[in-house]
Amino acid sequence: MGLDYSYEIFMPPRNVGRALTRLAELAPQGRDTPPLLVNLPGGEQLLLPFTSKFKSEPVDCSAGGTLELDTSIVIGVDDAMREFFLSGLGRADERGRVPIGCIYLTVRFSPAWHPDFASMQFTAATSGMSRMFEQSASVRNVFTDLTAATGGVCCLLDTECDVFDICWLNGETVSGETVPGARFSRFHDLVAAWREPVG
Repeated sequence: MGLDYSYEIFMPPRNVGRALTRLAELAPQGRDTPPLLVNLPGGEQLLLPFTSKFKSEPVDCSAGGTLELDTSIVIGVDDAMREFFLSGLGRADERGRVPIGCIYLTVRFSPAWHPDFASMQFTAATSGMSRMFEQSASVRNVFTDLTAATGGVCCLLDTECDVFDICWLNGETVSGETVPGARFSRFHDLVAAWREPVG
């Protein structure tokens, strides 16, 4: 089996629509995929430039649960991206970004282990992409920027070991901290520290 590294963003459930809208702005332009209609809890409807389970049929998440999307986003090229995608990088746009995908996105609207916060988990599709997730500052910045822009409280990098890297916490970029770690011995302790952003 290959590597399945992922970034996971945690946010108040009411912010999921804003996060998906911001994510859609990062999608490559000019894709032939028909827009996907998604019904969110609370009645919000979105048209997204992605697929769900590789189909474009409408998805009803109005009762909560889980939403699965197949995404592609543009990311600025850095050395780590060049190393792992020497032949696979597409043509860069005018801002030096290339499309990366497929990235599998699982949205959990009210997980049992932290029901007051929704989560968006972005999982790399290949081992090479997983290594890029771990080593690329550009990739990390995309996910921490998305966390900041959408009122997220925390962003973690999961490298399929017992320790998660904390990338963002309560409005600040974090480097060199983990859970479990010196400040948070358990995931429960990290969740207890989350502060819902004002506004």
